Amino acid sequence: MLTRIDRIQLVVPDRDAAAQRFQALLGATVLSHDASAFLAARRTTLQAGQTLIELLTPSGPGPVQQFADRWQQGLYGVGFATPSLEAIAARLQANNVPFVAEHGALYLAEAPFGMPTVIVPELPRQPVGHIRSIYEITNPVPDWRQAADYYTRIFGLDSTRHCPIRSQLYGYEGVLTLFDPPNRLDRIEITQTFGGGAMDRFYQKRGPSLYMCYLETDDVPGLEARLQALDLPYAPGEGRPPGTNIFIHPRALFGMLVGVSKTNFAWLWSGRPDLAGAPAGTPLVH
Repeated sequence: MLTRIDRIQLVVPDRDAAAQRFQALLGATVLSHDASAFLAARRTTLQAGQTLIELLTPSGPGPVQQFADRWQQGLYGVGFATPSLEAIAARLQANNVPFVAEHGALYLAEAPFGMPTVIVPELPRQPVGHIRSIYEITNPVPDWRQAADYYTRIFGLDSTRHCPIRSQLYGYEGVLTLFDPPNRLDRIEITQTFGGGAMDRFYQKRGPSLYMCYLETDDVPGLEARLQALDLPYAPGEGRPPGTNIFIHPRALFGMLVGVSKTNFAWLWSGRPDLAGAPAGTPLVH
């Protein structure tokens, strides 16, 4: 019942400064300025590729204020699109999942695995800027199977489409809950961490939460050039051919780690390496 990642939500200290950064780096366009009573937040919404980016600052006591008080800034929540908001509302009710309706969207009132979520109707959206879309949100949890079962049940996902994933290099195992393969890469990456690497350290500090997101672009070198021009830190993906995979450091994007992959390259670790267009011998690790 989910078709794609529609938006991400990012808590920032200064929405105007953050908007300027996303405009310069991703070619994002500012769409609106408004507020959410449920989040108790003022909001600036941008579009990059097909994805919306909601920049949030607290307007009073509430979940965004709590996040800002604890972590100052960073990736707060995610929004998924569905072809039928009524059908998913009925499913949530049937599974005793409380939610709040606001401005034509459904906000889940609880996040038992640390993923604040809003669900919106699927609407056509022409891409803008330098990227295609944000296609993955990463959710480290205590038990990836338990979290996958929960999300599959409440969102009406098809578990036969899920792709197991494990990385010794980055220190996690889990599953990709692919929504519509092979048409789209969009998914929740649910992980259990180990080994003391960056994701494991993040989980040990924050517990169940959102760790990062992943976007794809036709032009990874062009994005690297803009990062360099803006003097923003990033690193190449280990073991990946040049121009296919980088990681944008959280210092560059207000506490949010962002993976970047060349269009379709992520199929290499998403169950369909035949769709990735990768050079022969490229390792099948995330």
